[in-house]
Amino acid sequence: MHKFVSLKNTIFISITLLMSSASGAQVSSFKDGPVIVGFGKSTAVATHSVSSDAKFMVAFDVATSDSGELNRKFDSLARFINMHVAAGVKKEHIQLALVVHGKAAFDLLNNVYYQKKYTLNNPNAPLLNALMENNVRVILCGQSAAANEIEANQLIDGVEVELSAMTAHALLQQAGYTVNPF
Repeated sequence: MHKFVSLKNTIFISITLLMSSASGAQVSSFKDGPVIVGFGKSTAVATHSVSSDAKFMVAFDVATSDSGELNRKFDSLARFINMHVAAGVKKEHIQLALVVHGKAAFDLLNNVYYQKKYTLNNPNAPLLNALMENNVRVILCGQSAAANEIEANQLIDGVEVELSAMTAHALLQQAGYTVNPF
């Protein structure tokens, strides 16, 4: 019985090591670009069914912050653009909106105001600027802005302020956007 348990443990350890090395290989295949360099890493999927004629109008909702670090949920928009363009979708066929509320509102501050709050430059600014340069709308909930005492002049240039996140989503939906469930 002892030999069986030892063999079972050896097999388990071997399988675990093989799986971890295989997953390491998969992670290393993740690359940024081709549109937003430095952000939005993804990997090719040979079996995907996305047509090169596909058109996307998607709103992303973000209410959480990684305080002082790049907001990983903002990076999802860069990943969405990069992976779809890499899969053959025309960049012009991708329209995204980022609706921000709650504590994530602070991630939209320009460097002057971000430094006052966190004593460092806003790590989200380069990503947000790259997103907006690629026609992503970045919309701040006006209610969250008011609750957090954030004025429009404290925001990164190009950030829009809407009456509320709920309003922004309703208007985007009327314009044909779907909401990303993540």
